Amino acid sequence: MSLLNTRLPSTPTKLQNLAGGVWFSPVAELVRNSPAHGIPVSVVPLATAEDVDRAVAAARARFDGGGWSDKPAVFRSDILLRAAELILERVEELSLAETLETGKPLWQARNEIVGAADIWRFAAGQARVLHGQTFNNLGSKSLGLVLRDPIGVVGLITPWNFPFFILAERLPFILAAGCTVVVKPSELTSTTTVMMGRLLEEAGVPAGVVNIVTGLGQPAGSRLVEHPDVDMVSFTGSTRVGRSTIIASAGNIKKLSLELGGKNPVIVMADADLEKAADGIVFGILHNAGQCCVSGSRLIVSREVEAPLTQRIVELMQNVKVGDPLLDETRVGPIVNEVQFKRIKDLVDRGVAAGAKLLTGGQQVEPLAGHFLAPTFLAGVKDDMPLATEEIFGPVLAVSSFDTKEEALQQANCTRYGLSATIWTTSLQDGLDLVRGVRAGRVWLNTTITGGPEMPIGGYGESGLGRETGLSGIEEYTEVKSIIADLGERTPWAV
Repeated sequence: MSLLNTRLPSTPTKLQNLAGGVWFSPVAELVRNSPAHGIPVSVVPLATAEDVDRAVAAARARFDGGGWSDKPAVFRSDILLRAAELILERVEELSLAETLETGKPLWQARNEIVGAADIWRFAAGQARVLHGQTFNNLGSKSLGLVLRDPIGVVGLITPWNFPFFILAERLPFILAAGCTVVVKPSELTSTTTVMMGRLLEEAGVPAGVVNIVTGLGQPAGSRLVEHPDVDMVSFTGSTRVGRSTIIASAGNIKKLSLELGGKNPVIVMADADLEKAADGIVFGILHNAGQCCVSGSRLIVSREVEAPLTQRIVELMQNVKVGDPLLDETRVGPIVNEVQFKRIKDLVDRGVAAGAKLLTGGQQVEPLAGHFLAPTFLAGVKDDMPLATEEIFGPVLAVSSFDTKEEALQQANCTRYGLSATIWTTSLQDGLDLVRGVRAGRVWLNTTITGGPEMPIGGYGESGLGRETGLSGIEEYTEVKSIIADLGERTPWAV
């Protein structure tokens, strides 16, 4: 038996849900197949609205009853640090589960698991430095205080593309703030979230602080969003579902944190290091098979260097290893499922039929059996094509050109999104002008898709609301309370 075969499970992992410290199994189930190998890798419970109610009730009881938010910050911080240690002890187990469900290369999954542990450590530190303000300039007999209270019960809905890493960008900050939580991962990639739930129990999280329901957006996700005992919802996913989340949460005017879609520009100036830029552009669109909300999918290049840059990108794309994610040499794995694969392929085919020029890719990779799409690069994409306006969420790059810096910015800012942007230039002045001019929550200059938990993330426009990680990571899950204390005698009013 080959090493590859020993990594494939003989039977799928059966998952459970968690409410109030009790693991339970909803009646209905969904079998998740590996998008690369086609075999069953997990059995996912389909939570009902009643199961969600049970989980929310447990979170509410723990928050209102004490034993978490009322504990000293060091108590929560120590648990988060222990959770980070446990993640690092289980890197191989977590990475394999992540790869089997998502299809991402195993080496990439390992990097994400290690990176997630670092975020948990960072959040542990934030738990101990969250502070308010005092104002002693209100008069000799008055004192002003500003406190940050935990917002309460949070509904956390995470996506399928980076299930463990995006969980780490939210959950430890929710816990650091003193909130309790009900987590609903994507039904396509639930295993590592359930594994994290068990690690948190081992780390010492009290029952009811972290609760997990798995299943479909309807009924589980929608019930969590609209539940009257949920004080805040953090959702990561498409702009379309984000709009639905806003509407569903309006019943009790919940606070929302939304990281939504992007149609992210990559600007290349004539003076850029083209080899460095080409490699970064290819990485930026092929990382996670392009299934990344910050992927640079719109290449906007100076007409002076369009030809050599385009040629180099084609060469790199044609030589990137697409294949089995369990192999070390693989750089690009499959699309997450058949539905998404067909959607991407249809967008490309319709674009070509409407006049776009296919420079490379556009077809399924043969003879691979999974949902593998060849790295795809197009020119001549018209502004009104879905290829130019919709988030594709696949390994598909479109190129356009410009003559002036102002024209480049106009193209970069022409969509309703504003999640990320990438700029390649050796000119400090051009770099500063473009960084300041582009409307995006995250901007990379001469690099791409990198960072750390110190940096806040979020988007402009229809790319979302709020910010996660950084100092914003913990503050996002708090309410601000202003207090005025009168320390002297009161002057009678009703006389």
